[in-house]
Amino acid sequence: MSLMMRLTTALSGRKIGTDRFGNTYHESRKDFLGYGRKRRWVLYAGAPEATKVPPEWHAWLHHTANAPLPEAKAHPWMVEHRPNPTGTALAWHPAGHDYSGGRRQVTTGDYEAWTPGS
Repeated sequence: MSLMMRLTTALSGRKIGTDRFGNTYHESRKDFLGYGRKRRWVLYAGAPEATKVPPEWHAWLHHTANAPLPEAKAHPWMVEHRPNPTGTALAWHPAGHDYSGGRRQVTTGDYEAWTPGS
């Protein structure tokens, strides 16, 4: 986090809470001019990646909820929030992708490639 962001947060914001990933959430002390409500932001723990924000805090950040939603699991079928793995070693690569060996099933012969003018 930059020095300017730390200074801005300390002077004009107040801490609302922290999520289980270590991200801290802040709200401006006064209504923003032209915005009509308090500005809300997150300071990420680690690299700034928007998918690290859990749904409970996402609703609060976007003014969908007035207060952060409880972080307790509501149903046993719900899974834990995971950040988007795109671009990491955990990303999904389908069969035939270069990172998965680069081999795919041979076509069955019912495919005919289009050629212009035919």
